[in-house]
Parts: sequence; structure tokens; C-alpha cells
Amino acid sequence: MRSVINVSQAPKAVGPYSHAVKVGNLLFLSGQVGLDPATNALVPGGIREQTRQVMENLSVISRESGFSLGDVVKTTCYLSDMNNFQAFNEEYAKYFGTILPARETIEISRLPKDGLVEVSLICCAG
Repeated sequence: MRSVINVSQAPKAVGPYSHAVKVGNLLFLSGQVGLDPATNALVPGGIREQTRQVMENLSVISRESGFSLGDVVKTTCYLSDMNNFQAFNEEYAKYFGTILPARETIEISRLPKDGLVEVSLICCAG
């Protein structure tokens, strides 16, 4: 059975998608850019500030869906500039314990709202 999840404490979707979809014990979270949920605008600053906001948004969505970042098994990360890789990693790592999820990081030419980073997650309960 599939459940569509939208969370009022997260930024509004900038396209035709849901914040997350739950299927059994799996949760698939749509990619988030560094949008402030109160304004739906990118947070001021650079890669560190946007990465923190992305991870906070994903944390809220996973928590409101009955999961946590501790349940993350896979992430997909997009950077608009691979020169930001080290700073991104430093902020990203703060949100996970010693058991790190599988991941790929890809440089792309442009992200929604000209963000610097986008991350999506897959969580597994139990």
C-alpha cells in the first residue's frame, strides 16, 4: 500500500510532486533544496547554509512521516559546483551517526531556484 505524504512544516513543493511516499517499511523523500519553509525562498549564505537547510527540511519530513535520519539507507546528492564538495560533506556528515547511508554525489548544471545543493533520501524502518 502506498501513502503520499505532504508536511506543512516543510517548504512547499516547487513542482508536481509530494514531499514523500511511503510504501511498506520504505519512505522515499523527494529532493529538497535549501528553501526556508517560512518564505519558500533560498536561505541566505552559501553551500553550508543551504546544506543545513536541506538537511533540516529532510529531517522534518522524515520525522513527520514516522521515520528519522537514522533510518536513511540511501541518499542522492546534487551539487551545482563540485568545488563545494568538501564544505557540503562537512555539513552533511553532522546529520548522520556512525552508520552512514549509501550515496552518490553528482554535479549538475542547475538546480531549482538556482540552489547550490539538492538531496533526496530513502529510509527503511526496522
